[in-house]
Amino acid sequence: MSGLYMLLGTLVTLGVLVTIHEYGHFWVARRCGVKVLRFSIGFGTPLLRWHDKHGTEFVIALIPLGGYVKMLDEREAPVAEAEQGQSFNGKSVGQRIAIVAAGPIANFALAFVLFSWVAMLGSQQVKPVIGSVVSESLAEQAGLSSGQEIVAINGKTVSGWADVNLQLIQRIGESGRLHIDAQTPGSSVASSYTLTLDKWLYGADEPNPIIELGIEPWRPQTAAVVAQLDPEGPAQAAGLQLEDTIVAIDGQPMNDWQAVVQYVQVRPNDAVLLSVARAGQTRDVRVLLTAQGSEPQLRGYLGMGVNGGEWPADMLREVSFGPLEALVEGAQRTWTMSALTLGSLKKMLFGELSVKNLSGPITIAKVAGASAESGLRSLLNFMAYLSISLGVLNLLPIPVLDGGHLLFYFAELVRGRPLSERIQGYAMQIGIALVVSVMVLAVFNDLARL
Repeated sequence: MSGLYMLLGTLVTLGVLVTIHEYGHFWVARRCGVKVLRFSIGFGTPLLRWHDKHGTEFVIALIPLGGYVKMLDEREAPVAEAEQGQSFNGKSVGQRIAIVAAGPIANFALAFVLFSWVAMLGSQQVKPVIGSVVSESLAEQAGLSSGQEIVAINGKTVSGWADVNLQLIQRIGESGRLHIDAQTPGSSVASSYTLTLDKWLYGADEPNPIIELGIEPWRPQTAAVVAQLDPEGPAQAAGLQLEDTIVAIDGQPMNDWQAVVQYVQVRPNDAVLLSVARAGQTRDVRVLLTAQGSEPQLRGYLGMGVNGGEWPADMLREVSFGPLEALVEGAQRTWTMSALTLGSLKKMLFGELSVKNLSGPITIAKVAGASAESGLRSLLNFMAYLSISLGVLNLLPIPVLDGGHLLFYFAELVRGRPLSERIQGYAMQIGIALVVSVMVLAVFNDLARL
């Protein structure tokens, strides 16, 4: 069933995003009097095709990894004298800028609509209550403690762990002060805690900001019964099996999964002795833990997971918005995610964020499938995030992308005449090389994660 969700989730997500992007170009081109020859969703062999009354050919093609709008253009083929007024290259530079910019703008508009829709649907969120604080971590140094609920980060109110993570991600690779407001149980007044960052998680591979601060989120008490095993993890290598129950480590009783996590995390690369209950018998299994994270916040890693326990009602929060509030929330979320995407690209360029965080089509397909399986809200959220990524990436001033074409047209606007075809040709070659290199890197990262 997961494979079916992955297929359908990917087709729906890419189909909607590509269609909206290309429709932006198409709609503005028509309004500017440009004749559109073809509107294609996908590349390669056409699966379906039809024509409208204006003579535009609409195509759904075999490879759903993009699309294009082909317009009448004298640079590509001779244009009849009667149709020269409808050619793209014959329009003013302002009209050409509007046509090219319309695709990315349509993606941002789609994200706004989807985020607003999700806000109206509402969501159930886990309260960001601290379960434990790692010894000598940034969180402990600041004075945060178990049982406190995080209510704001740098003045931004947070309602769940997703909000906390979003605020922390924006500080990766940076130095300075991080302000966290948290409430102690029984108190209605929040206290402010200041954490000092020094190139925090600079260049880290796939960082987990919450854990890297030394905060372990509160979770319901769960028995330490093996439900998942990392095929390449220490637990699998040592011979642990599904349904095994960890009852002690190094002779210390383990009452629940949280106790196991706390014991393991402070022992990166150490050897530990697990007492495991299996089929009514207890046996000892020696495991050499590995390490995750980066210095000085290395964490021990066992490579197993358990089934989650049931969340008590007082640890959950219903978050929903009325129609007008949802529009404001949609606009704010679109702006925040656009800035985060652009900021992450800048950090990758300067080495503050590892390029290993770059994802390609395999990861997109996996996340699309998981989102579709999780429900409508998750899928809409993912589509909104991906739509913003598509919009931001297309606006980058790289020839071949929409942003590269906009760069040429703005140069023409300033100079009063277009750049020479020779210069544009060289720029296009450089742009193609850059785009292909990034695509190869993204696919390599995808395969490495597999």
